[in-house]
Order: sequence, then structure tokens, then C-alpha cells
Amino acid sequence: MRDQESPPTDRPAAARLRPMPEDWGKALAVVAHPDDLEYGCSAAVAGWTDAGREVVYTLATRGEAGIDGLAPPVCAPLREREQRASAAAVGVGEVEFLGHRDGVVEYGVGLRRDVTAAIRRHRPELLVTLNHHDTWGGGAWNTPDHVAVGRAVLDAAADAGNRWIFPEQAEQGLEPWDGVRWVAVAGSPRPTHAVDARPGLERAVRSLLEHRTYIGALTDREPEAYCRDLLTGGARSAAGLFGGVPAVTFELFPR
Repeated sequence: MRDQESPPTDRPAAARLRPMPEDWGKALAVVAHPDDLEYGCSAAVAGWTDAGREVVYTLATRGEAGIDGLAPPVCAPLREREQRASAAAVGVGEVEFLGHRDGVVEYGVGLRRDVTAAIRRHRPELLVTLNHHDTWGGGAWNTPDHVAVGRAVLDAAADAGNRWIFPEQAEQGLEPWDGVRWVAVAGSPRPTHAVDARPGLERAVRSLLEHRTYIGALTDREPEAYCRDLLTGGARSAAGLFGGVPAVTFELFPR
């Protein structure tokens, strides 16, 4: 998630945000790039893993087009290492990469197939992704990778339960999974639900700091101050719609 793409701090006037459901045991987070979850919702992830829930990360790309000064063959393994360390900081032990090309991810059957396979492989109750809308709100334009992956996640939630969609996956041991109960979209300009960010915020800062090379290419600021200001500012901006509590927001789609 590029620095200039971070969601704006203004939130639309809307109904009060409701607490996210808690009666689930496993989540699968599917996003486009290394760092998308760290900018988007890692404080919530830290709280979930603390509560004994399992969270798995699936990334469509390896982030190889994210640093101007590093050629993709050099950048990709570096960003993959940083993502694994970042996930570990919030209690996530399993991270996988689907191998789509960073910057030119295309929505379509191929992407839906890959996301469906991930859902059938991990069998989550909660799916998490990043903003799939055209904008972040306030006029800030989203990128094609985020839009494509977010939309594919919403569609694959249903695909995964239909044995006649991608039936060849059953031959690979990936049986249909109709157990997804919600899709939660982080960074949406239309939030409906939220998670108290305070218990996981310090680990979220540490998690974002693990993307050291990427952050160094984005800003001349001291890295920890940059990460802390960004994440605490985002959490505080949601407090007015969540009983004064700093929060990570989601647009929740029940299934």
C-alpha cells in the first residue's frame, strides 16, 4: 500500500460503527501487496491472535514494483522477507504469495481461481481484504491492484462454496468450503464496524516497522515516528464513530 494511498483521516457522516463479530476461530486476509495489512488493519489482527484466533495472510503479489530504486528481481525476495517478519509481529505464522505481477493485477477468472483455492485451502470463517472501492474517500483514487483483489475476494467467498466452480481444485484436495460467514473490508470509505485498536496498536507499529526498506524509500522521517503517527492518527480518526475508542474500521459484508 503506497504512502500516498493511505486512507484519509476524514470519515463520512454515518451511523455509529458496530463492534466486529467475535464468534469465529479462523480468518484469512487476502490483499494485493506486502504492507497493505500493516497500513490497513494489523492492530485488529494483533488483538485477534491474542484472543487465540488463527489468522493467515495471502498476498496476491510479492510487492516487486513497490520501490523505485530496486529492480523487481531484487525487490521481491526482500519484500517477502519483510512481510513474513511483519506478520510474525502480530502473531501471524503463515504467509503465502500467489505470484501475480505487482502493479498489473487483473480482475478475472484467474485471480478468482487463486483466491478461491486459498479459501478452500485455509477454510476460514472470516475473510479480510483491503478497500475495493474506486476511491479512499475524500477524492483520493484507489489503485487497480487493490480494486481487483478486493473484488475478487468478495466474489471468491461465494465461489469457494460452489463445487461446480473450479471443480478441478477438488482433484488437488481442495474441497468446497461454504463456511465463510463474513467478508471484512479494511480501509473502506464506507465503514460499518470497528475493532478497538488500543490492545494491538504497539505491535501494529512494530509490524509496520518491519517494512524497513519500503518505509525508507517512502519518507525521510524517523521510521518509528512515521509509523506511530500514521497508525495512531488513523485509529483516532475513527473514535468519534466508535464511542470515543481509537479503532480499526471495516465495511462488513455478511454471507
